[in-house]
Amino acid sequence: MKLQSRNKVDAAFSMASMTDLIFLLLIFFMLTSSFVTPSGLPVNLPTSKPSAMEVQKVSVTVTKDLQFFVNDKKVTKATLESELKSKIGGPKGVVVLHIDESVPTRELVFVAGIANSMNAKVSIATKPK
Repeated sequence: MKLQSRNKVDAAFSMASMTDLIFLLLIFFMLTSSFVTPSGLPVNLPTSKPSAMEVQKVSVTVTKDLQFFVNDKKVTKATLESELKSKIGGPKGVVVLHIDESVPTRELVFVAGIANSMNAKVSIATKPK
C-alpha cells in the first residue's frame, strides 16, 4: 500500500522580503549621508579638544593664500559681508569658520566680526587631537 502526502514542501526561497529590506537600508543610508556636509576645500585646521558638533548652515573658508570662500563659492574680501548677509538670512544663523592654521589672526577676527555684527553664532572648525 502506497501512502502519499497531500502537503508538498517547496524548497524554493523567496527573496522578496530580503530585497525589501535591502531597499529600506539603502534609503536610510542615503538620507543620513545627506546630513553630513563637510567643507570640500583643503585647509589645514588647527587641533583642539573635542567639543559639541554644530549644525553647519554657512561655511566660511580662508585658505593659507588668503582666498575667501562662502559655502565653497569664491568671494573677495570686499564682497564677503554682502555674501554672508544673503546666506545667513536671520539673527539665528550659524557660521562655521574653516580657517587654515597659518592664516593670521586678524583675518579670523575680520570674518568673525562680520558674522557677529549680523547676530550669528560663530564656531571655529578644528581637528580633534
